Amino acid sequence: MQAERRINPTYKAINKPLTILGAERKLFFVALIMGAAAFNLFGSLFGGLLLFGSLFLMAQWATRTDPQILRIVLNSGKFRREYDPAKYNDPNIRVIAHA
Repeated sequence: MQAERRINPTYKAINKPLTILGAERKLFFVALIMGAAAFNLFGSLFGGLLLFGSLFLMAQWATRTDPQILRIVLNSGKFRREYDPAKYNDPNIRVIAHA
C-alpha cells in the first residue's frame, strides 16, 4: 500500500531575504560605510556618493543573483575543494577474470 503524499505549505515571507532598497542588509551597510570612508578620506562628497552608488548597484545585483552570495563567499575559504571538473582523471580500473 502506498503512503499518501504529504504536502507542506511554504510561505514566501519566510524564505525572502531581508533587504534595504533591494540590496541585502549587510551589503547595503558595507556600501554605506565605504561611501562614508571615501568621503572622509578624500574630502569629496561626490567621491563618497559615487563609491556608495556603485557599491549599492553591485549589492542589488548580487542580491538579485543569489541572496546568500555573501555567506557563500565568506565561507568558501573554510572548505577544501571536493571535485574539480577541470582536473578530471580517469580512474585506474583493473579487470581480473575469474576462471
